[in-house]
Amino acid sequence: MGLRKFVRSLFARPHRTKASAIAEFVKAVRPVDVGLPLVRIGGEGDGGYLVPDDLGGVRSCFSPGVSNVADFEAALAARGVRCFLADASVSGAPVQNALFDFEKKYLGSTNDDQTTTLASWIARKAPDDADMILQMDIEGAEYAVILESSPETLRRFRILVVEFHDLHRIGDKLGHQLIKLCFEKLLADFDVVHIHPNNCERAVRLHGFEVPPVMEITFIRKDRGGARAPIKALPHALDRKNIARKADIRLQPSWYEGKR
Repeated sequence: MGLRKFVRSLFARPHRTKASAIAEFVKAVRPVDVGLPLVRIGGEGDGGYLVPDDLGGVRSCFSPGVSNVADFEAALAARGVRCFLADASVSGAPVQNALFDFEKKYLGSTNDDQTTTLASWIARKAPDDADMILQMDIEGAEYAVILESSPETLRRFRILVVEFHDLHRIGDKLGHQLIKLCFEKLLADFDVVHIHPNNCERAVRLHGFEVPPVMEITFIRKDRGGARAPIKALPHALDRKNIARKADIRLQPSWYEGKR
């Protein structure tokens, strides 16, 4: 079989991931309590996120992916945090704020007229800052950004809030390999402290696990937290549905306390 036919065969008949591999992924991303309470930054619906109450000294937030609201960024700006926004699909930030800086580019894995890498963006906007926040909702491009970014670049952020898309693709081998590589890179330097399924899509059942395709996951750099204790319950009291009119998604206990 030629290479072209072989590649086509992979996508035509995806190789399914074993149950053990999905169980390992779920275990790896279970959130932990690092001794820092969570606070909600932003609005009550989509655009509000839970982050550790460890914002002292944070001067900059990088927020690629611009929606029609900027509640998260506005709440940080009210604390004196500069917010750098980027998205080539819109003409500007949805609201005006003296601490907002908008760039009409996509965040990605290359540098060109329409796209910037994370390292290049930081170098232009906040070359001397560390202990920043990254809030990333870029519709699936997050995987390329994470894989392209060096550990040194990622470690410049104290807190990461990433909306991951197509997580149900851990059910096939190609998707599982990509997602696993990204999370292994992040988990080397960061702890997961919160996960929240976005109810824009229903959970997909894979080997008995209910996997929401879209999830907001909050990380904190490992040097910021203390002892790690398992989370015993989700959702958090401060969690809210992303889409008010749709049913919420409740995570199975296997995502946070090891029970299935």
